[in-house]
Amino acid sequence: MRTKTLRFRMMLLFTTVVGVLLAGSYLAVWGLLAHEVPTQLNRQLLDTARPLVADIITEPNAQDVNRLDIPGEFFEVLDATGHVLQHSKNLTTLINLSGISPAVSRPTFGIAAIGDAQSVRVALIPFQQANQLRVLVVAIPTLGTNRVLTSFGRVALLLLPLSLLVTAGISAFYVGRSLAPINALTQHAALMAKRVTNRQGFWTPLPVSSPYDELGRLAETFNQLLQGVDSAVRQLRQFVTDASHELRTPLAVLHGETELLLSKPRSAEEYQKNLFVFDEEFKKLTRIVEGLFTLSMADAGQLHLMCEPLYINEVLEEACALVTSRARTKNIVIVRELNQEIAYSGDEAFLHQMFLIFLDNAIKYSSEATQVRVTLAQQDGTIRVVFEDQGIGISSKHLPFIFERFYRAAPSSSGEVHSGGLGLAIAQAIARAQGGSIECQSTPGAGSTFTVILPLISAEPNLGSQPKQKLMLA
Repeated sequence: MRTKTLRFRMMLLFTTVVGVLLAGSYLAVWGLLAHEVPTQLNRQLLDTARPLVADIITEPNAQDVNRLDIPGEFFEVLDATGHVLQHSKNLTTLINLSGISPAVSRPTFGIAAIGDAQSVRVALIPFQQANQLRVLVVAIPTLGTNRVLTSFGRVALLLLPLSLLVTAGISAFYVGRSLAPINALTQHAALMAKRVTNRQGFWTPLPVSSPYDELGRLAETFNQLLQGVDSAVRQLRQFVTDASHELRTPLAVLHGETELLLSKPRSAEEYQKNLFVFDEEFKKLTRIVEGLFTLSMADAGQLHLMCEPLYINEVLEEACALVTSRARTKNIVIVRELNQEIAYSGDEAFLHQMFLIFLDNAIKYSSEATQVRVTLAQQDGTIRVVFEDQGIGISSKHLPFIFERFYRAAPSSSGEVHSGGLGLAIAQAIARAQGGSIECQSTPGAGSTFTVILPLISAEPNLGSQPKQKLMLA
């Protein structure tokens, strides 16, 4: 129902508040007028009576009141009993005091009548004349003042509903205009909700009418939220797709080998050969699952690192020693420039695993009879570990994506093929967890250079530690 809309409720509230304020204002003004008009009339009566009382006291036998004929002003002189001693010429009928006692000791004011129709404002002014109490009655018509109050009341009764209608119209227009961005946000959000299953992404920026008001800031906040949600949904979809693709191959191999074994009896040597295949595929599955778990921990900010004193050059030397036999099979020489000892405080296991990732990739994608150069240096308050190979290289169009999980660079005419995995993604997660970063420069056909940049943290003894988490190559 329309009566339940926010626009109607705001308009009704605004109109009600304004109506109450206007009604209160009109009543207050009318009350002030109703009080001020008689006060001004009383003051006018007193100002008129003073000189006349002075003349009567000065000349008691002059009978001045009987000769007065002032338009709109009427006079009477009464004794203590209320008997009329004198009255002005324009009084054709005596003033009916309507119950006002003439026995007054101070100026008294009230409403009286002349004849049956004319209402007047009267003032009774007591004074002494020859040791006798006399009262001067001064009266002026109240018809004009009554008309002012009546006219104001009619105008107020007319203006109040008119003001409410105008207020309702203005508030409806203003509230509607103010709520228009919210309606646009609602429609836009509803559209995005329908497109949430779109593989290309559902997020498009919400309209921002004014970036400086509350609604504009709300829209900007929703834009940031929806952008993050859209990015997370895309990453999740890509992650599920890539993970299922990576897991499909070893599972298919295991399934095929199992069917082959069960097809007929085999010799012990054949069973042993197939078990070796099983072992290799299970290792691949283990590396993938553990790598995914590690990256999920990094995404959640739960990748805990130990902080222990070590020497970066020693960790690098151990990693190089581990891959030496693998390099020899391809006649690759690992050239080390690790003469400088650099103390560091970090997680040795994670650093060791990160260095192995780069060494393994360098050997994997390098041609036979080449060399891999490993350099360690300090520069501008940072530690820089450089891995330089003479492999197939990476084209510029693929460089921005090589740290994405399971990213695969398409084969080129030069034979450039990079298998998708988790190695570089894990290496980047380790570097970021250590407060560092990774840079890559590559030339297709000439080789690649990966530079690990770590903040220079001096080793300190007796540092607290947290449980390590093993990382696996992928």
